[in-house]
Amino acid sequence: QVQLKESGGGSVQAGGSLRLSCEASDGYDSHIYCRAWFRQAPGKEREGVVGIYIGGDRTEYVDSVKGRFTVSQDKPKNEIYLQMDSLKPEDSAVYYCAYAINYSCSYDVLARRDYNYWGQGTQVTVSS
Repeated sequence: QVQLKESGGGSVQAGGSLRLSCEASDGYDSHIYCRAWFRQAPGKEREGVVGIYIGGDRTEYVDSVKGRFTVSQDKPKNEIYLQMDSLKPEDSAVYYCAYAINYSCSYDVLARRDYNYWGQGTQVTVSS
């Protein structure tokens, strides 16, 4: 059982940057097929921001963050990070990291249904 914990959230002005980290309770886990970041704003559905299919070394971003957000990972540590630049007020949300042990996550790395492990979330607030 992997426990995830996010950190790095906070409040910034539009155009600013934040770096989120997701730490796993255990180290390397060969059963992880995908890692991802999701976010949920008040009154909205949780949406996938970026997902990584580890087996195929494939990364996908939601269109609204392309060119501004960059995901990275430390495989031996089983950790994932999200560098967020040029932040906009519409990026304000609770950000969650998630890991999947289902191979089916590879079909759509941004679909929340295939993710098994979730962190508690970290708040990101961007003011205009």
